[in-house]
Amino acid sequence: MQAKKRYLVVSLGACLLLVAYLWGLQIGEFHHQNHHQHLFRVAQSPGLSLLRQRWPEWTHPLNTYLEDGEQEEDSPLLHHQHTSPRERREIRNNIYKSRRCRMDTCFDFSRCQRGFKVYVYPLLKGETVSESYQKILTAVEDSRFHTTDVNEACLYVLGIDTLDRDQLSSQYIHNVKAKVQSLPTWNDGRNHLIFNLYSGTWPYYTEELGFDIGQAILAKASIDMDNFRPHFDVSIPLFSKDHSQKGGDKGYLTLKIVPPSRKYLLVFKGKRYLTGIGSETRNALYHIHNGEDIILLTTCKHGKDWEKHKDARCDRDNEEYSKFDYQELLHNSSFCLVPRGRRLGSFRFLEALQAACIPVILSNGWELPFSEIIDWSKAAVIGDERLLLQVSSITRSVDHDKILALRQQTQFLWDAYFSSVSKIVLTTLEIIQDRINSHISRNKLMWNSLPGGLYVLPQFSTDAAVFPFYYSSLGKSPSQEFTAVIQAVTPLQSQLQPVVKLIIAVAKSKFCAQIIVLWNCDKPLPPKSKWPSTTVPITVIEGERKVDFAFIVWHSFPDRIVGYPARSHYWDSSKSRWGYTSKWTNQYSMVLTGAAFYHRYYHYLYTHYLPASLLTMVDQMANCEDILMNFLVSAVTKLPPIKVTQKKQYKETMMQQGSKTSRWADPDHFAQRQTCMNSFSSWFGFMPLLHSQMRLDPVLFKDQVSILRKKYRDIERL
Repeated sequence: MQAKKRYLVVSLGACLLLVAYLWGLQIGEFHHQNHHQHLFRVAQSPGLSLLRQRWPEWTHPLNTYLEDGEQEEDSPLLHHQHTSPRERREIRNNIYKSRRCRMDTCFDFSRCQRGFKVYVYPLLKGETVSESYQKILTAVEDSRFHTTDVNEACLYVLGIDTLDRDQLSSQYIHNVKAKVQSLPTWNDGRNHLIFNLYSGTWPYYTEELGFDIGQAILAKASIDMDNFRPHFDVSIPLFSKDHSQKGGDKGYLTLKIVPPSRKYLLVFKGKRYLTGIGSETRNALYHIHNGEDIILLTTCKHGKDWEKHKDARCDRDNEEYSKFDYQELLHNSSFCLVPRGRRLGSFRFLEALQAACIPVILSNGWELPFSEIIDWSKAAVIGDERLLLQVSSITRSVDHDKILALRQQTQFLWDAYFSSVSKIVLTTLEIIQDRINSHISRNKLMWNSLPGGLYVLPQFSTDAAVFPFYYSSLGKSPSQEFTAVIQAVTPLQSQLQPVVKLIIAVAKSKFCAQIIVLWNCDKPLPPKSKWPSTTVPITVIEGERKVDFAFIVWHSFPDRIVGYPARSHYWDSSKSRWGYTSKWTNQYSMVLTGAAFYHRYYHYLYTHYLPASLLTMVDQMANCEDILMNFLVSAVTKLPPIKVTQKKQYKETMMQQGSKTSRWADPDHFAQRQTCMNSFSSWFGFMPLLHSQMRLDPVLFKDQVSILRKKYRDIERL
């Protein structure tokens, strides 16, 4: 009996030990998986996750280093090293009470049934806003999304300046909590967009905003991954008060710069924080500075009491620091180090992009600007603060072809999304609009290649193959047919009238699918018997094909305007304004759309991208629509139009004084076009038109001269 009891006790003990052992294995495996997943996330910095869908993996050797290299034994949450777990928990609880907010849980889509319209609250009585915030509000109000009807709005932007939430700043706005809660449509922030550049204050610089944003979307600079609500918040870049409102300065990479690499490999010039947040990386930069092709300079001279914390290296560092010019370093280096400062982001990020200096980002936990749409692996090296000593070998391993590709992408991104406050704001709004209309949103190709997502309206199509910009990259070709749009401004009285001749000539083209006549005449629409006998809208008639050559040329340049009569612009220094000229010169910058080919998408873009104010202006004057189309196409393509053969006689005939039928001879018409030039350049924020001296003639195009002279013998009579 005793033996039986002992046997049972031993058996029970063995079972308990086995259960404990198996349980221990499960716990160990759980911790191992969590640890591995977290290290992978840090290694990707920031990593690709199925839920967050940031950018694709960086295929550069940096990934290999981080995935298989050394990992320090301290906490992987190094970017939070200056805050305790309790402090981090309080930040999340106090600032982001709606941590789980996503578009489907914290956004009211029913408000957007009438389209994506954005309302800007008027300033409260006695309130003022900073220069930077005024630029943001102006960008929204100048956009096609703006509405002054609060009931029509899908999204709301505060009139209260929330950009600087550092309590020590002179621009800190008090009582924001009470002010936002008093707004009649606040509704716990639902469908509201809040912009912020600076948060927290000395010494910890947390993401404390000083008020509960509730269910509002946060467009924030230097935002931490742990506080970022994916596919809800928007990470924006930190920009200075001097950042351009519109247009913006151009990037520094030009086609004439060869070789792709520069004088320096890697540079940095900035403050060396002796203590506190951001000090670890900057205090260690001297380890990889070699004074030759790696120039990493820091100075201790900042703050009122820097000498109290002065160390043995400060004097030497300060002396070396003064020997180099910051701009000279930026513009003569292949890579620019972008370490975190007191906050995760810095002005240096945008400065590097503009300078075509590939950013090497050392700011663990930073949700990079517009990470939802931009593939940063094509323009930046994303490193890890703990592996600083590996940066020099990693940058040296990038070949020249890759360096050139990365630098070219920095220029595209700078120009498309970052060169002005308006582009930063519009990109933010377009991202939110794509979320709302997820069934017709832009894909990564559209966001990450020319001309950029701001000029690609998914309402036209979500298929990249139907846009003129992607034909070559997708291996596609434009349609073999065109639609002719002809504007009639005079009554049809004779079969010899120019408009009738034009219809007949166009209808003879083998590529013509249909003709659309825009009747813009004061006289009533004539009966069918007055029109030339063609089988419009679809017609193919054998005979002369004077229009065909221009269409063939357009087929090779489907993203541009290709046509006959050309005009030009110039800067009138005596009046400090842009001028318009029809003088016969060797260069041009516009091709009049009255006789031109261009992709049908530009009609859609013209109608839906440009603001109502410009369209109304053009309609009221019944003038300048051709100039505006040239502005738009050149702004998108960054290229001039293409001119085909045209006789000088054409201009002289059209401009003949005393003509009663031609509006070209009207001096008021010409004065209006001068005004249009300056109104359009003001809205775009820069002059997009570019001069060209190229003219394509049939005798010079592809084939034998004698054959083409016969084939297109009447081209200049058109």
